[in-house]
Amino acid sequence: MDAPQLGNLTWRELPSVPDLVAPPVAAATLPGPAWVAPVDPELADTAAFCEHYQVPTARSANCVIVEGRRGEQTTLAAVMVLAEDRADINKAVRKHLGVRKVSFAPMDTATELTAMEYGGITPIGLPADWPILVDSAVAGAGPVVIGAGVRAAKIMIDGADLAALPGAEVIDLALPRG
Repeated sequence: MDAPQLGNLTWRELPSVPDLVAPPVAAATLPGPAWVAPVDPELADTAAFCEHYQVPTARSANCVIVEGRRGEQTTLAAVMVLAEDRADINKAVRKHLGVRKVSFAPMDTATELTAMEYGGITPIGLPADWPILVDSAVAGAGPVVIGAGVRAAKIMIDGADLAALPGAEVIDLALPRG
């Protein structure tokens, strides 16, 4: 299957280049096709990436790891929103996870538990018991660019396939723009 053209990257089918992604990503089973492209790790952060590789922010999705607490119980989850949006962590995510307090997971915690690099964390290959909260705009965006578990590559996958990952739930997560 040919990759959709997105940005000025050279996309290759993900299963054919497992060395470009983090080991948990390479080991994951995907619900649909995905492609991977090498990128300059210095340009992996969203704004620099989108500008340099000519990927619209409406076609790039960010994954953040959050940590919710209720009493002694801690819940870790992935949150996916389009790069042009901000996730409503304090209301939508907190309420959906049923926790009293939610915050971004510390970098060391996120990288250690995902076995991925900071700035490249992706919902593909996360621990099986983590919820993956996918904003409805991501699920309906068509092909989107996400992290590859490493800063030196990006994955392109249909947002509907992200929504079909094990543990994924589609909810309205983005704060209103403006």
